[in-house]
This record gives sequence, structure tokens and C-alpha cells, in this order.
Amino acid sequence: MSTVLETEEHQALRAAVAALGKRYGRAYLTRVVGAGGHPEELWAEAAKLGYLGVNLPEEYGGGGGGIGELSIVLEELGAAGCPLLMMVVSPAICGTVIARFGTEEQKRAWLPGLADGSRTMAFGITEPDAGSNSHRITTTARKDGGDWILNGRKVFISGVDIADATLVVGRTEDARTGRLKPCLFIVPRDAPGFGRSHIRMELAAAEKQFELTLDDVRLPADALVGGGPSHAFGSGGEDAGLLQLFAGLNPERIMTAAFALGMGRYALDRAVDYARTRQVWKEPIGAHQAVAHPLAQAHIELELARLMMQKAAHLYDAGDDPAAGEAANMAKYAAGEACVRAVDQAVHTLGGNGLTAEYGLASLVTAARVARIAPVSREMILNFVSHQTLGLPKSY
Repeated sequence: MSTVLETEEHQALRAAVAALGKRYGRAYLTRVVGAGGHPEELWAEAAKLGYLGVNLPEEYGGGGGGIGELSIVLEELGAAGCPLLMMVVSPAICGTVIARFGTEEQKRAWLPGLADGSRTMAFGITEPDAGSNSHRITTTARKDGGDWILNGRKVFISGVDIADATLVVGRTEDARTGRLKPCLFIVPRDAPGFGRSHIRMELAAAEKQFELTLDDVRLPADALVGGGPSHAFGSGGEDAGLLQLFAGLNPERIMTAAFALGMGRYALDRAVDYARTRQVWKEPIGAHQAVAHPLAQAHIELELARLMMQKAAHLYDAGDDPAAGEAANMAKYAAGEACVRAVDQAVHTLGGNGLTAEYGLASLVTAARVARIAPVSREMILNFVSHQTLGLPKSY
């Protein structure tokens, strides 16, 4: 894929990560998933090479880059067939939120470990009855002396079993208005009252999904990102908790786009290789326009989606949160659509072979749908664009 819009440093990073991914590849990930394990070797090597923390501040052990660099890492690992989904959660969402809004103590406690891969953090926002409506979040936190008490439920939370803590989105009462406002809490995995149950998924992925229960989970005051109510609402402003939330959600959308692009590229590469060599009549099947044109179209769509992802990452890393929010949603939408079509066309190109375990494409059909559904559905993105960008009336 073209890299003409990237700096020499970005191109070097892309090439280096591609080489790492090639050493592991799809066979490695398939073996790990089949054994019910986690890609610990790849995670450790990516961390050792500085890739996991490339977006985190240098003063806390990171690479000093941004989401642009981190998205390159995830995309190239995905294109090699071995994406690390926890990159979306641990360094991109949680690392970004703590780096931007955490206290000095929180930064020192978490960022070096997130950067070197020795610690991971999950992210808990989705609830059974809230879905995409964050205003319906019912996980609440109340003050009890110097502590916080959390109660609530979360669903479809990735990697809680391997994470040292979960960054949980809850709501607290603003003493000045009596209204509930979002706040983010760092909940250790072994906190009393913090339970989890595995959600069985028909999805071939190393990262397991969980339902979480918070039953009178008692946390110290410094578990609140920012360190206290005045910080949570931003030096007197009421909405800093919301700023923290979206500071994590925009990178999540950009990284989901990178995940989808890598998957789409992997599937397309397998299909192109097959179409070049598979011969049924006189010429390889790739010579026939009915085969070649859909693959070319898939390539074009992936390229276009990548351009929007690069724009979103650039805006976010430049500190333009409002513009980055729009672009991140568009990038996630475009990449999800391009990924689904690329995977579908790849499977179709291989015919019956596309459904065999030998070629390893059929499992991507389900995985590609994730890019359309999570972390926000394409319909909600269309709602966002129609309302926020086009100024059309809001229907929800």
C-alpha cells in the first residue's frame, strides 16, 4: 500500500513492524487462539522493540509519538495476520487518558508499565441497557469518607482476565448541581466486589470478552483519574470527565480503523496471491475481470479508508479534539466497510478454499463484522455525521 504521505520515520516504523509481524504471522495467532492462550511472545517482543508504547510520553518510558505511530504498528501487525487487539485498549485508550488527565502519581504508576508491556489495562464502558447511549450508564460512584464506592455492570469488556486493572466509566454526583457526571476510575483486577464472567463468542480471537459486576467496590480517592472531584470536573468546569472519556474514545476509533485496515489487507493479499496462480482454464483466474475488478475495488477502498485514518490521527495528535472526533468516526466507518468487503471478496475469490482451515480466511468473516459493530456501530456514526456535520435534526 502507498506510503507517500508518511514521513521517512513513519515508513521505517512501518517496515520494521511488518518484519516483526512476518516472523509470527497468521499461523502463530491461530495456534495461540486454538490453545486458548494469549500472544504473549509477540506482545513481549513488540514491547521490547518499543512499539507498544510508541504513543506515550518519553518521560514515562514511551516513544514520544502519537496515535499516528501506534496505528501504524497495529495496522502492520494486522496485515501480517497477527494483530494485537489489546493495543486498542491498553496503550491507546487507557494510556492516552492517563497521560492527558492522570495525576503525576497515576502517570508514574501506570505509564511505564503500559509502555514496556509489563502491565495492561482494560476499558469498561459498555453496559447491558445503555448500548451506545453513554448518558444511560448506570454504574455509579459515591463518596464514603475518603473512598469511592462503585456499583454497576459492564458487558463486552476485552481482556479483563489478563489486565492488571480496568479503567471503568462511572457516574458521580456533582455536589453543585446534583446531576450525575461521567468519571473514570482505575479498578484493580483483584479489588473485592469486582467480579467477571466470560462471555462465549463465536469469534476466533485471543482476547476474551467479559461481563463485569461491581458490587460495593471500595476504591481509594486516588483511583479517580485526575485525583479528586475538582480534577474530575476540570478545575471548576463540569465536563472534564466527559473530556477524559472522549480523549480515549477518539483513539479507540482510530485504532479500530487500523485493526480493520490490517485485516482487510491481509485478506486481500491472500486473495491476490491465489488469483495470480490459480489456473482453471488457460489463464490464471486473476486475468478475468470478474475476479480482478472486485479485488482492485477492495484495494481502492482500503487505501481511501487509510487516508481518512491518517487524517484523524494527525488531527488528534495535533490536539484538535473536535475535528479529530469527526474524522475518527469517519475513519472507523470507512475502514470497517472496506474491511468487510475485502474479506468477503477474498473468501469468494478462493471459492471453496476460502472456507477451509488451510487458507484461514473464513474465520475473518466474523472478525470483520466486529469492525462494523464495535466500538460504535456504523449507524451511530451515520447519526453523528448527519447531526454534527450536516446539521440535520437529531432523531435520538
